[in-house]
Amino acid sequence: MIKILDRLEEFIIATLMAAATLVTFIAVVHRYFSGFAIPYLQDWLLELNFSWAQELCIILFVWMAKFGAAYGVRTGIHVGVDIVVNHLEGLPRAVLIHLGLACGVLFTALIGIFGANLVWENGMAFDAMNWLGMETGDRFEGPITPDLEWPTWMVYLAIPLGSFLMCFRFVQVMVRFAHSGKLPTHDHGHVEGLDTEQDANVLLEGEAISVAEDIEHNQHSQHIGEHGSKQQ
Repeated sequence: MIKILDRLEEFIIATLMAAATLVTFIAVVHRYFSGFAIPYLQDWLLELNFSWAQELCIILFVWMAKFGAAYGVRTGIHVGVDIVVNHLEGLPRAVLIHLGLACGVLFTALIGIFGANLVWENGMAFDAMNWLGMETGDRFEGPITPDLEWPTWMVYLAIPLGSFLMCFRFVQVMVRFAHSGKLPTHDHGHVEGLDTEQDANVLLEGEAISVAEDIEHNQHSQHIGEHGSKQQ
């Protein structure tokens, strides 16, 4: 179940990023080619309305940021001030780490609760009752976005969903740390998909260059030493 959630999280982030990139690219190309006075083509491009593209990209990036924050907790990407923690060992270190994770759980849980209440009162309750055929009473219908004319509660839904997922990730990290004593860390030099084992006898390009520079430096130093001996 956890693996399914992990893959779903990654799929949502990748999809949102790809969609935002595609929409931005199409909008830029449309604006660029609309400036050329090409018969028929310019008229057709000007008839296309892409005023909603910027708004959609903002919404996509908001959702991507919320789910990306949860992904960051799981993989240890977030930057932390841990100079004090790294100088401690044993129980004091564990207590400080658990305290920090507990604060993360509490903060994200509160944001999720407040965000859910905001979404519900900002039009979600009205639409849900309409869909179910119930009387809405004095429920607030809620505003809509300027260009896309979507209910704003659909945009704000990223707040409770992303916050509750982030809260779950903090709990997950806390449980794993209690069992293993290790926190998730992220290797910025790692590239997904390049997980093949490296032969210990094969040097990477950077290592080979470093070894070659050391050899050249030693040869140069030896040559200078021999030249100085001959002069003497």
